[in-house]
Amino acid sequence: YESLSKYAIDMTEMAEKGKLDPVIGRDEEIRRVIRVLSRRTKNNPVLIGEPGVGKTAVVEGLAARIVRKDVPTNLQCKLFSLDMGALVAGAKYRGEFEERLKGVLKEIKDSETPIILFIDEIHLVLGAGKSEGSMDAANLLKPMLARGELRCIGATTLSEYKKYVEKDAAFERRFQQVLVGEPNVIDTISILRGLKEKYEAHHGVKILDTALVAAAQLSDRYITNRFLPDKAIDLMDEACANTRVQLDSQPEIIDQLERRHLQLEVEATALSKEKDQASQQRLHRVQEEMLKIEEELRPLKLKYQTEKGSLDEIRQLNQRLEELRHKADEAERHRDLAQAADIRYYAIPDIEKRIAELSDLKKQEDEEMKDVETNDRLLTEIVGPEQIMEVVSRWTGIPVTRLSKTQIDRLLSLGNKLAERVIGQDEAVTAVSEAILRSRAGLARENQPIGSFLFLGPTGVGKTELAKSLAAELFDDEKYMVRIDMSEYMESHSVARLIGAPPGYVGHEDGGQLTEVVRRKPYSVVLFDEVEKAHPQVLNVLLEVLDDARLTDGQGRVVDFSNTVIILTSNVGQELILNTLGNPENAGVLDEGTKQLVMNQVKGHFRPELLNRLDDIIVFSPLSQDNLRDIVKIQVERIAKRLVDKDIDLVMSDAASDLVLRLSYDPTYGARPVRRFLEKHLVTQLSRALLSGQLLEHAIVHIGVEN
Repeated sequence: YESLSKYAIDMTEMAEKGKLDPVIGRDEEIRRVIRVLSRRTKNNPVLIGEPGVGKTAVVEGLAARIVRKDVPTNLQCKLFSLDMGALVAGAKYRGEFEERLKGVLKEIKDSETPIILFIDEIHLVLGAGKSEGSMDAANLLKPMLARGELRCIGATTLSEYKKYVEKDAAFERRFQQVLVGEPNVIDTISILRGLKEKYEAHHGVKILDTALVAAAQLSDRYITNRFLPDKAIDLMDEACANTRVQLDSQPEIIDQLERRHLQLEVEATALSKEKDQASQQRLHRVQEEMLKIEEELRPLKLKYQTEKGSLDEIRQLNQRLEELRHKADEAERHRDLAQAADIRYYAIPDIEKRIAELSDLKKQEDEEMKDVETNDRLLTEIVGPEQIMEVVSRWTGIPVTRLSKTQIDRLLSLGNKLAERVIGQDEAVTAVSEAILRSRAGLARENQPIGSFLFLGPTGVGKTELAKSLAAELFDDEKYMVRIDMSEYMESHSVARLIGAPPGYVGHEDGGQLTEVVRRKPYSVVLFDEVEKAHPQVLNVLLEVLDDARLTDGQGRVVDFSNTVIILTSNVGQELILNTLGNPENAGVLDEGTKQLVMNQVKGHFRPELLNRLDDIIVFSPLSQDNLRDIVKIQVERIAKRLVDKDIDLVMSDAASDLVLRLSYDPTYGARPVRRFLEKHLVTQLSRALLSGQLLEHAIVHIGVEN
């Protein structure tokens, strides 16, 4: 096969050499392909399915069956995979590409052993090699396909089949569609179990069964833009690779000690050149520390060498075992039963026995280590659910890993932390922190956002501040808050800005302001500010987000919102709340009657289907004098932080705080007048003093009250 050997790969030969991964399941699809191939004419199946569901694997499964002779007699043939890239590459002159393809087809036709041709990404055939006045590959294939002289298997995705193949009806009618669906989680777990040995042998690690279950379940739940089993296999592969890399590089503890030793060595060399007393004393201390590190390093290095030696030996034995098993299979196929028996009953048991001995030895060592203080192994070759979770977190940014002690403490104290920043709104703080607790404990409802809230209340009472504080506490950074200002969405057509323009419109490729951000950062706080200012049609988009935690963007991609906290803020009913502020003493407390009136106004403004989908509707109380006194302190602390770079301290007396409060108090506007007053009177004076040189570094500024 001169042309075939150049432009195609013999898949039956690869299956015979054991170079293809085992195919688990997919028997129905393979049977369907065999039935189509057995027809008299138009015996060409085309496998159609989403990327990563296993279309190529179906063909690999067929190749393995052909090798095992587990197919009808008319299919006992060879299976070649056509490499379109090699065919087109270097075809400089007109007709050269056609000549190559004709050569391949002629060899298939003249071959004594029947040949099936597999073309992956078959849509590339339409238009391949086409230039001015010449034919493309599809037109060269059509006559042979129709007469049944060429048996061809194609594979392509649904979108590309629709885009390219369906447009050429003459080409399409020569193929019979075989749909390959996405397997469910349980099928994926059995696929992973089938592949486990291959991956263990390749990486030299041991994969626990719980890790396979975690890979299937977590990839299904968190990686929504790809398909099973591909994404689960990738998860398992990367987790194994991470473990292998750790095995091949020095443990972190040895690495840190060696770096420290090197630093001290450099310091000792420099100090040895100095003659003064202080340098000599320091040199003595450095040398003592170096000796201490060397003593620490010696047993660690010894332990590392021993552990690595036994792990490497087990790894090599496992690889040898894999090779022998393949040799035995090959010998059985060629009816060389003497060799097969020799391998199966002598060579393989010997290696298995040695592996078992080494594993037992390792177990004994582990048992002995348990009694000693340092029971930690430096190296572990085991891939468990934790390693899988780590990879998911790295891919998606969603915290999936088991919670550490510090994280648990931090979550349990989340309410107190938020209350330090958002003063006087305990009900809102409690509702939000409890929703986060439920989510991180793994008891939140599936296919819903972590929490969805409507914050009501007058301006300046901390509605937006609570959303910012939540992002800062959960993600250590306020930039993880996605803020959508609903005052920009007053027209009905502005929906397109949220989810992206529909096909045919300008900007269709760019995606939406909401969907794109959440697609990139699936774990975030989404704030819809001033939601009453948006057009009612824009709010309809929120219904599916609040209900099923999903939203389809302009390009038809489904964006997952199940790891977001959704907060809507609104000023509806604020005049009712402000009316209760007749006397300052009344501030900070809202009676039930006022709350009910506010809720009635909200029900009149928003549709019931929107309100019904929210977890909680929280009416923020107006701020009392005491709340505002705390806010003055917080604002002064923030101003003091700005002066830290200049090494200036800022201290404010209680009398000064009370004066600031008295001069800036305006119940209608909440906390914002306090900030404005401080910026105008305090920050301006500080800036003037800094520029004129009255304030120098290391100064302490006292703010008090005169007369």
